[in-house]
Amino acid sequence: MGPIWPSYYGNCRSLLFMMDAANPTQLSASCVQLLGLLSAEGLAEASVLILFNKIDMPCYMTVEEMKSLIRLPDIIACAKQSISTVAVSAHKGTGLAEVLHWLQDTQGTDS
Repeated sequence: MGPIWPSYYGNCRSLLFMMDAANPTQLSASCVQLLGLLSAEGLAEASVLILFNKIDMPCYMTVEEMKSLIRLPDIIACAKQSISTVAVSAHKGTGLAEVLHWLQDTQGTDS
């Protein structure tokens, strides 16, 4: 679906980008997709939240190792966007409160 994403950038103020922490073999492909999104003109003003999902699954890399491998500090330093990260488990609900707070802060809405 990546090739049709640009048609949805129109009024985008926030971007949630999910990476599968339980599938380190897809890490490089996810990083390429992320870099493509960060370089898109239509997303230059969007706030970005990177979700490292499936932290409850057994895998041989920690979230910190994944951040290091994709050189996240370098990505954040070079990006036009504000980038935040959160480790989540969609299955267990871990990190959901942080995601909701981030959405509230970036959208400026009250709940």
